[in-house]
Amino acid sequence: MAFKRNSRKKSFFASMNDNQKTLHKNLEFTANEQYKLLRANLQFTLPDDVKCPIIGVTSSMRGEGKSTTAVNLSYVLAEAGNKVILIDADLRIPSIAKKMRINASPGLTDCLKNADADEFNFFKSDLFNNWYIMPSGDLPPNPSELLGSSRMERVLNKLKEHFDYIILDLPPVNLVSDAVAISPYISGMLVVIREDYAEKNELENCFRQLKLSNVNVLGCVMNESKNGNSYYSRYRYRRYYRYYKKNYSYYNYKEHR
Repeated sequence: MAFKRNSRKKSFFASMNDNQKTLHKNLEFTANEQYKLLRANLQFTLPDDVKCPIIGVTSSMRGEGKSTTAVNLSYVLAEAGNKVILIDADLRIPSIAKKMRINASPGLTDCLKNADADEFNFFKSDLFNNWYIMPSGDLPPNPSELLGSSRMERVLNKLKEHFDYIILDLPPVNLVSDAVAISPYISGMLVVIREDYAEKNELENCFRQLKLSNVNVLGCVMNESKNGNSYYSRYRYRRYYRYYKKNYSYYNYKEHR
């Protein structure tokens, strides 16, 4: 798989301004520490025998901050010395390339065209030698089928040979079936919930679908919590067993507020 570099490709961070504070290093202290806590809790949650965890990041609906969470989770994992690849697996409305100011193609769909290749150095970031970012590539007509295909499984298996963590930014569960389609190939799912945004029935439907599909939900990330001094982002991590209590009645959503 040989990708041709675009001479117009910009630095990952050269054009980032004060209104586009996506990365962990640009966040306020509270959010900064919460991402580190998310990293620590995630490492305790994952089984020790998993060589390269594949972690999906999703939400119940659009606008809850799943992509920003995926970017920063992959960043703090790389910051700790792990070799990490972030993949924009939202093949309907991708946003990683825009957030990181890189070209959207080549990307995941190009890798899927040649699933047996293992040339991934093209996606190395400018910040860390151990942080790779794979955008979506050209958008396909059949995202769900691609994400649940044997080609996707082969790509992930190849990546597992080269990386310590694979982070997938996935579409919202309630809108399309993509996140559920890829679930057999991942180690677990993180669900991002934006405070005062998602309705009770949206959350219920999201977790119901994940449960029916036997998705291993690792935990939830509360985004834009008003419980602290930082309005931009305050991230909290909760083990998913709390959400199983009360039979999904309200997912303990109020306890985070």
